[in-house]
Amino acid sequence: MPSSPEDITESTESTEPAASADPLHSLVLHATDNGVSWITLNRPEAMNAVTWEQRERVIGLLAEASADPAVRAVVLTATGRGFCAGADLRGAPATGERVPGDVARTIRLGAQRLIAAVLDCEKPVIAAVNGTAAGIGAHLAFACDLVLAAGSAKFIEVFVRRGLVPDGGGAYLLPRLIGPQRAKELMFFGDSLPAAEAERLGLVNRVVPDEELAATARAWAQRLAEGPTRSIALTKQLVNASLDADRATAFAAEAMAQEINMTTQDANEGVASFVERRAPKYRGV
Repeated sequence: MPSSPEDITESTESTEPAASADPLHSLVLHATDNGVSWITLNRPEAMNAVTWEQRERVIGLLAEASADPAVRAVVLTATGRGFCAGADLRGAPATGERVPGDVARTIRLGAQRLIAAVLDCEKPVIAAVNGTAAGIGAHLAFACDLVLAAGSAKFIEVFVRRGLVPDGGGAYLLPRLIGPQRAKELMFFGDSLPAAEAERLGLVNRVVPDEELAATARAWAQRLAEGPTRSIALTKQLVNASLDADRATAFAAEAMAQEINMTTQDANEGVASFVERRAPKYRGV
């Protein structure tokens, strides 16, 4: 089954925090540091092709980040030369003979759930792309709120190379990020896109030297973790929803978000600090 950028179709796998004795947990490392949840794919020998269990663990960790007031930002990254070389279905639950509807159900419950977990996370999610991001791996990065990439990173819409239709929300994400023509070019040809070109197209916020990626991700995440958490969460929801809303709907959502946000302690602190001419001290509530 696929385990390289050339062999990708879908996505999946589950674990517990890295401290657990269960060997599965070493495949998705997890630590929380100064309000930042670090989620690290750790199958470098397979270019971090994501398994069924890994997918489930990442989804769970993103849900936990949303619910945990102590977590105020998330970084999604990986070890080795690959960020995520797509999906590795070798660990998927065994199934019997395929019947109509099986593939669609697998995509809905698999790749699409993973991407939705990133988009719906109530905390800002930074992708620190350390290497090749292909297929669902590329879409996992593009779903994040901010994307940092090492200079050696590259992105590949690999599906067409195998005669497949993009999954994991690719045909939804890419046109909204770079427009339909550019999206079609990437998806029709499946060419490798270097990090610098991805930045030029607007798929990446910043490209940094490989050795500076972790430090840059930490600095960005710390800035987010020190910010007004609920305000950022509402802003994320507004921006994501605006891509599918008309102006009246978007304006109504904006007004309601302001109404909700003004009940938070951080909003009151922000206004008070402005009046008192001092730096705000946000607590994430």
